[in-house]
Amino acid sequence: MPAASVAAASAVMPAALSAALREEAVFLTLVVAGQWCAVAVHAVRDVLGAHSITRIPLAREEVAGSLNLRGRIVTALDLRLRLGLPPREPGAQTMSVVVEQGGELYALLVDQVGEVMPLPPEGFAPHPPTLDPLWREVSHGVHRQEDRLVIVLDVGRVLAIG
Repeated sequence: MPAASVAAASAVMPAALSAALREEAVFLTLVVAGQWCAVAVHAVRDVLGAHSITRIPLAREEVAGSLNLRGRIVTALDLRLRLGLPPREPGAQTMSVVVEQGGELYALLVDQVGEVMPLPPEGFAPHPPTLDPLWREVSHGVHRQEDRLVIVLDVGRVLAIG
């Protein structure tokens, strides 16, 4: 990426996102309750289809449970509930985006996984003033595209529950 593009992008985006952009400008897009989001692809370890999830007694509501990924126990987090969105319909299929944080694996339950794609630096922008405070807390900012606004999630902040 040309240095001029990074410098121009840095002027309109938060410092954390600016640093992330210099390291990796490729993201995995996903959909949660109709809202497009993205996570840096370097944090993603796997993408899974429907998986059997075992509920964890006394866990917070957004902790959907745990699943077995090739013999490893992975905590599953319902991204809808974590982001303050209504729960999905009973029986609705989910996909899991497995991410790594602090040496542990977590599965983010989403409605749909999009594609792996670069997000051009000129599309990044800080949070809009109308963005829900919870979403501000768990995201770096937004990426404006022709037909949609993509919320760029901060995996560490999404996983920081409690």
